[in-house]
Amino acid sequence: MLGSGCEAFGARAKGSRLARMQRSPEWRGDHFVNPQPLQNNLWQSIADVRYTSPDASPRSPLPVAKVDRQTFVAQPRSGLRVTWFGHSSILVEIDGHRVLTDPVWSERASPYTWIGPRRFAPPVIALADLPPIDVVVISHDHYDHLDMRTIQAMKEWKTLFVVPLGVGAHLASWGIPEARIIEMEWWEARTFGGLQLVCVPARHASGRAVIDNDDKLWAGYALVTSGHRVYYSGDTGLFPGMTEIGARLGPFDLTMIEAGQYGRGWPDWHLGPEQAVQAHQMVRGKLMLPVHWAMFQLASHAWTEPLERVLTAARPLGIAVLTPRVGQSFEPTAPPAFEKWWPDLPRHTAAEDPIVATWARSTKQ
Repeated sequence: MLGSGCEAFGARAKGSRLARMQRSPEWRGDHFVNPQPLQNNLWQSIADVRYTSPDASPRSPLPVAKVDRQTFVAQPRSGLRVTWFGHSSILVEIDGHRVLTDPVWSERASPYTWIGPRRFAPPVIALADLPPIDVVVISHDHYDHLDMRTIQAMKEWKTLFVVPLGVGAHLASWGIPEARIIEMEWWEARTFGGLQLVCVPARHASGRAVIDNDDKLWAGYALVTSGHRVYYSGDTGLFPGMTEIGARLGPFDLTMIEAGQYGRGWPDWHLGPEQAVQAHQMVRGKLMLPVHWAMFQLASHAWTEPLERVLTAARPLGIAVLTPRVGQSFEPTAPPAFEKWWPDLPRHTAAEDPIVATWARSTKQ
């Protein structure tokens, strides 16, 4: 039974794909590295697990929005419409182009169907019911962002797949034609009609099996048209390059920034709520959509804590935070009225459980 997950592990890069990876400034020896290394506290991580919140997953059905397929028939009036499917799966309709980020439709974020983090709710729309997608964007190859079964279901689509260096090896091994795979380096840009897609740096890691840690690149993306700019962080810890992203590509009409699944023992892997707000400021965002929460339990905090802490951090700064239900479509120029659709649950505050990247900590010394 364990062997059934081997295909989902993906494939190692070889030949011209590997040669291109080795020319990357981020490549060192036999893997990619961050300019600011990730640091971990083993004992704190063990303590985090020991004191996992009893509300780390919802105890009752997740209150999701009902998706109407007809929503996608007409173009958004403003030119920009976003539908959040939970965690980091987001449909961005931007000035006539449709971009789908990190689609995960499987029941588990895992190479296996019988073990691993399970979804809080079934997909709110079937893959077959999505409108035609121009580009599928993958930020990195961890299981909660790159799902083999979802990708295989897209084999007959006409969509292009934009991925960081090396990740195309996984897609090709699952049957995606090489002609539809575009691998990108940090700061590389590609234009699709009137849409420019820029691969931007992130501070994270990669790997689907013990033997392939960091042998594929990780990234965020900027979606740029003549009318709108959208930033998607992918998974990332806080790092100084976010200021450069904002200077070169901002200001952004909308930022889609990961704010959940964090722990004090591994503060460089994910932003955490307060640093997500800081990242929004660094990249020069106008409206903020917190993502990477409300679908999979990957950390020990209460499932609602990320959003509550983002709102607390953003309020005194006057930052507008969008809080749609899973499956809810909205246009940032006319966002839905605030609705507290999630329950009140016990949670830690920023003072009780601070998430501070080692880089940020060093700059305060």
